[in-house]
Amino acid sequence: MATIVAVQDAADPRLADYMRLTDVRLRKSLESAHGLFVAEGEKVIRRALAAGYPPRSLLITERRLAGVADLLDACPAAAYVVSDLVAEQVTGFDVHRGVLGSMARLPGREVGDVLAGARRIVVLEDIVDHTNLGAIFRCAAAFGMDAVVLAPRCADPLYRRAVRVSMGHALLVPYAWAAEWPNELETLRDNGFRLLAMTPDPSVPSLAEAMADLAEAKVAMLVGAEGPGLTERAMRSSDVRVRIPMSRGTDSLNVATAAALAFYERARVAPEDWSEATRKG
Repeated sequence: MATIVAVQDAADPRLADYMRLTDVRLRKSLESAHGLFVAEGEKVIRRALAAGYPPRSLLITERRLAGVADLLDACPAAAYVVSDLVAEQVTGFDVHRGVLGSMARLPGREVGDVLAGARRIVVLEDIVDHTNLGAIFRCAAAFGMDAVVLAPRCADPLYRRAVRVSMGHALLVPYAWAAEWPNELETLRDNGFRLLAMTPDPSVPSLAEAMADLAEAKVAMLVGAEGPGLTERAMRSSDVRVRIPMSRGTDSLNVATAAALAFYERARVAPEDWSEATRKG
C-alpha cells in the first residue's frame, strides 16, 4: 500500500524524479543516472506494475486522489499528492491525467535473450522519434510480435512519451539493444531468422509475396528511420528486400504505419504464430 504524503513546494527534493519531463536532454541524463523512467496515466502505471517494474513513487494531483484508491493499494511506494499548479511547475506541462509513476528500470536484455522461443521479431534502426517508437511497440503487441531489437541510435522505449503512445505496451513487449550494430544481425541469422528489409524500391517483391513464401520460417522485419529508411549496411545484411505497394504516387508511409502493415501481414499468413504470441501475452 502506498504511503500518502502531501507536498506543497515544487522545489521539494522528493519530487526530483518528475523534474522537467518535457526536457529530453535532461531526462536522458537523469533517468540514466538513477535507473528510472516515468509512467504517465493510471493505465500505464498499472501495466508497469504488472510487468514487474518496481515503483519508486507516485505523483498524484489532489483532484485525482479519490479515484485511484485501488492503485494506491497495489503500489508499495510513497504517493506524493500535489496541487495542479505544483504538478505543472515540477513537470513543465499540464498533468491532465493527474497521476505519474516513477518506476525503476529492470536489467537490460541481450539480443540472444529475446530470441529464445521467438518466431517473429522486429528490428528497428535509427527510430529516433518517441511517438513513432511508441506506436510501433503498440502495433507489435497488437499483432503478436515476440520481441523488438533496437539499433544503438534508436530512441529510448521507456521515455515517457514513448511509453504513453504505446499505451504501456513498451513495458510488455520484450526488447534488447543490439550493441554491435549491424553485426548482431548475424545473431538473428544464426538463430534461424530470415531477415526482411523494408524499402520503397518498386522492383522488389511485395510484402504479401515475401510473407507467403516465408510462412513457415522465423522472420525478422527490419524497419528504418522515417525518411532515410534502412542504411545500406543493414540492407546488405538482409536476406530479402520487401515493399508495400502504394498508389497515387505515394512514395512512403509513416514508419509506424508501415511497420503495422508488416506485422499484420505476418499475422495473416502465419496465424498460428499470432495465436501463440497472444497466449504468451
